[in-house]
Amino acid sequence: MGILTSIFELTQEESALHAAEHPELDRKVIAVLLTTCVMLTLQNYVFRGGSFDQVPAVLEWFGAKDLASWINEWTYAVQDRQLAQLLFWVAGSLATYVFIPILVIKLVLRERVAEYGLNFRGIFRSGWLYLVMFLFMVGPLTLLSQTDAFQAKYPFYHLQQGEPFWPRLWIWEAAYIAQFFALEFFFRGFMVHGLRQRLGIYAIFVMTVPYCMIHFGKPMAETFGAIGAGIILGLMSLKTRSIWFGACLHVAVAMTMDFLSLWHKGMFS
Repeated sequence: MGILTSIFELTQEESALHAAEHPELDRKVIAVLLTTCVMLTLQNYVFRGGSFDQVPAVLEWFGAKDLASWINEWTYAVQDRQLAQLLFWVAGSLATYVFIPILVIKLVLRERVAEYGLNFRGIFRSGWLYLVMFLFMVGPLTLLSQTDAFQAKYPFYHLQQGEPFWPRLWIWEAAYIAQFFALEFFFRGFMVHGLRQRLGIYAIFVMTVPYCMIHFGKPMAETFGAIGAGIILGLMSLKTRSIWFGACLHVAVAMTMDFLSLWHKGMFS
């Protein structure tokens, strides 16, 4: 509670000062929240589901017939097509979680991207807290990994029985890691630090709403867990002004989930 109180007092003082200096309509808050709406819309309608199937047709429409033909040939095998669909989703995540927010920061807000959770200074003083959080989560993850819903969902790239981990699974895991750094930049960087001057600590709870929503479709226990994780990682980002260890924690949890699922499926035997 001491950490929470100190963060609350610090952010409330900052937001009160910001409101006094800028009593007009806050265009930064509007830009951040509208960007969030655009991001969620693009994620849902363009980069999820069966949208990848439209890529060759779109490329042909733009005249890139050779590239469209190569994609069709590469994704002829079921496993290659599965991997391609997942990589398409990751590319969409990088575009919506990183590229679009950076454009907004640089071109609309005219601010430095480094101010949105990319600080390195002093972050190692709090590193032990992230390790404690990870160790605390190992037990619940181990129990959750035994459920059918969990094993049906993870890893997102579904290995065939007897299929080696290399190359497809390892390619997928590398892309998956990149996606988590992008996700942390958007939610705990762009949203939290974009809203903190006006909303103070309440920026964390505003951020947690869409963060919870992107977990819809996953096991319910994980979605509820995302609410707590969003709040805790948001608090740590406010405290340290950095997303880096939060991203590392997210990656460690995700890798643990994937390999626990593979272990229960007998993929290591």
